[in-house]
Parts: sequence; structure tokens; C-alpha cells
Amino acid sequence: MKVKYLGHACFKITTNKGIRIMTDPFDETVGYEIPRDEVDIVTTSHDHFDHNYIKGPTGDFEVVNKVGNFYVKDVPITGIATYHDKHQGSERGSNVVYIFTIGDLRVCHLGDLGHIPDSKQIEAIGKVDVLMIPVGGVYTIDADEAKEVVDLINPKIVIPMHYKTEHLKFELGSLDKFTKYFSNVEKVNSQEIEINKDVISNAEKKVIVLRYK
Repeated sequence: MKVKYLGHACFKITTNKGIRIMTDPFDETVGYEIPRDEVDIVTTSHDHFDHNYIKGPTGDFEVVNKVGNFYVKDVPITGIATYHDKHQGSERGSNVVYIFTIGDLRVCHLGDLGHIPDSKQIEAIGKVDVLMIPVGGVYTIDADEAKEVVDLINPKIVIPMHYKTEHLKFELGSLDKFTKYFSNVEKVNSQEIEINKDVISNAEKKVIVLRYK
């Protein structure tokens, strides 16, 4: 599969069969260029402007914003109910964690997770090969909490998202506050990478930072 970083918490995931999934598209107020990629599936973790701008992507896509186990265009997807804050959603509402089964890989996008998942949520998430995790704090878990979540889920590859960059128009914590916890960090000089089971099966846990543009 291919993973393309479009800024903030937005990625385009392309399966081996050519199905294109976009996660959490955002509007023009965020600061990054609005993602206009043609896709087949768009997932939104919650209804905030920086995660649900479905007017951005193009193509004949289906929007997913629900919990449960289901197939969308032959892609198995699991949506797990979580919260956008530490007080069961009373401050910022709910959040959906999505797990995509892409061939023999399981990819988890945590959306705007605002708390440490409990044991039932971790069990529901299950085995994860690639984890996309917010690390910037303020509106989500911060770098310290993100490290704890990585330890709980124990993926092979960690892709940080939702952190402060020169493009972002509001304040979040820096990426370095998260990556300092890991010895195996690769900053890729590309917006897109290809990931397959053979590459990660025998590798140690790695944090991969994708370049925006």
C-alpha cells in the first residue's frame, strides 16, 4: 500500500487494489493546502472543520463517519468510539478511531483522540501494523500521552500527525517532543511512502515522519 501525507491528520492511503482512502480532510482555515486528491473513501473522525471538510476531496467517494465493523468498497473497516477529550466528550465531543485492513496489513488512524484508551478500546483496536497518531496536544493527546498509547498498541510503524508546523495556523506542540522518545526515527524526504508486510515483518519499531509537500 501507499501512504501520502496531506497535512494535519489527513492522509491518502492507496491499497494494492487501487482503492483510495482519505482520512480527516480539512478546510482552508487550517493553513495547509486543501486536499483535492481523487479518492474512493473518505473517513471523518469527528465533525470539526479541520477533520471533516468533505468538499475538498474529489471523485465518486463514500463518506464514513460511524462506529462498527463494515466493508466499504471491499475494504474492511472498523470504527471504534472514543472521545476528543479526557472527560468522556463533555468538552469536545466524540472521536472515532478507524482501523483499515489492507491486504495483510492493519492500519489504525486515531483521529483526534483526546485520552488514553481503556483496556476494552485497546482490545477492540487489536493488532496494528501502522499507527497514525496525534502528538501535538492542546486538542488531543500530547507527546507524553502519545508515547503511552504507542506502548499500549505496539505497532511496527508509527506515523505522527496533528502537530505544529510552519503551515499550521493554530498552536500545537512540536513533533520533537514526541520523537525524542524513540531511537529509530526516519524523516522521509517525501510526501509518500510504500509499505508492505515484507518490509516491516522483521523490523524493529520505527517512527516515520513524512514530509508535507
